[in-house]
Amino acid sequence: MELTLLDRSNYLKGLLVVAKKDNQLSEPEKKIIKGIAKRLGFATDFYEDTIRGLLANKYISENPIKFSDTKVAESFVTDGLNLAFADDLPAEKEIDWLRSTASLNNLNDDWFNIKIKSTKEILKSKPGDDITLFSII
Repeated sequence: MELTLLDRSNYLKGLLVVAKKDNQLSEPEKKIIKGIAKRLGFATDFYEDTIRGLLANKYISENPIKFSDTKVAESFVTDGLNLAFADDLPAEKEIDWLRSTASLNNLNDDWFNIKIKSTKEILKSKPGDDITLFSII
């Protein structure tokens, strides 16, 4: 699937919002963001600078994100959950924001709750290795 430039930008921005929600940025979170940013075609210096200044950046909009396609939204929410659980215990703010983004993209609450449960199970066996974006691009 070909992602639009806007979807690529929003995908990365959304992951940055999730990472910022708990006011800390762990090494597993950085690894996930860097891997996805690279796969989306962002320059290494761009995402490294962005990650370095993330927690202090007050200009990143935290509104839920609308994607152009449901498959992209599903992939994003799943990767967002992987990111939220990367430091073992996600902050309620991270989950709430992802739930709002899922809802905006017409992904129902049952789907979201199933994704939370499956994310917990997957991460028990192989933390940080299951990036959904790779399956759609």
